[in-house]
Amino acid sequence: MKEKTLRGWLIFWTLFISVGALGGAFMMFYDTSGEALGMAPMLPYFQVLPFADVLFRNFLIPGIALFFVNGVTNLIAFYLLMKKNKYGSIAGMCCGIILMLWICIQFYIFPLNFISTIYFLFGILEVLTGFLLYNREKSSSH
Repeated sequence: MKEKTLRGWLIFWTLFISVGALGGAFMMFYDTSGEALGMAPMLPYFQVLPFADVLFRNFLIPGIALFFVNGVTNLIAFYLLMKKNKYGSIAGMCCGIILMLWICIQFYIFPLNFISTIYFLFGILEVLTGFLLYNREKSSSH
């Protein structure tokens, strides 16, 4: 695949994931109870986590984590890719790994579900695209 095509796909993945994460986080900030998103029934599942009785009484802390862990990081990778910065492909790969780790935590907390599974696949695609772009950039610079 051409470098331009790979960059385009990685730009898509970083923007798609950052917009989804930031949107989800803002919804959690707007309604920390989770009622607006239909997520309130998921709150008891957080009780398997350390300090759940303090940190996970509502969706504020998960929203903050989502905002920074998947929203901001992917937005930074998107920016680096748009500027054709030499670290853009690496940042995209890292974001894909972070997303897969995030989803692994969800697999531990929540029952198996379609959304988590599909986002794990998105993480794989983000890592793969970043890896291919990084190798293409490395080979074209020699």
